[in-house]
Amino acid sequence: MELKTIQIEKPDDLNFILGQAHFIKTVEDLHEALVSAVPGIKFGLAFCESSGLCLVRASGTDTALIELAKKNAYALSAGHAFIIFLRDVFPINVLNAVKSVQEVCAIYCASANPVEVILAETEQGRGILGVVDGFRSKGIETEKDVAARKELLRRFGYKA
Repeated sequence: MELKTIQIEKPDDLNFILGQAHFIKTVEDLHEALVSAVPGIKFGLAFCESSGLCLVRASGTDTALIELAKKNAYALSAGHAFIIFLRDVFPINVLNAVKSVQEVCAIYCASANPVEVILAETEQGRGILGVVDGFRSKGIETEKDVAARKELLRRFGYKA
């Protein structure tokens, strides 16, 4: 077995969700869940099929995001992994819809941060062991930091 890390390639302003599912209809079901959760959503998703033809399957509403999803999914090439890139939408707006898709088994991360995916590669294939999401902690928040966090949440409309 060999351990590998794959950096998710994306612009800084994009959010994404990385997960694992178990069936070829995942692509269509995730697409339906996303467009139902946020009308007019801009996204691209790709899914690593891990039996049969073992193709990267893709869908979405934004051509550039679909291409980005395909590129990253193929770089991962990890059994039944999926990746969804979101434009102008936070993962919090769609995460419950994604998790409720019956073939979704796990969510590894939902982030806009730089992310490294830790993979195990065997003769059979690849599996995701985990992710490094962002950077190490640099300290503990102060009262000023608490106030800034609360202001940010209110500015985004997540708290009243």
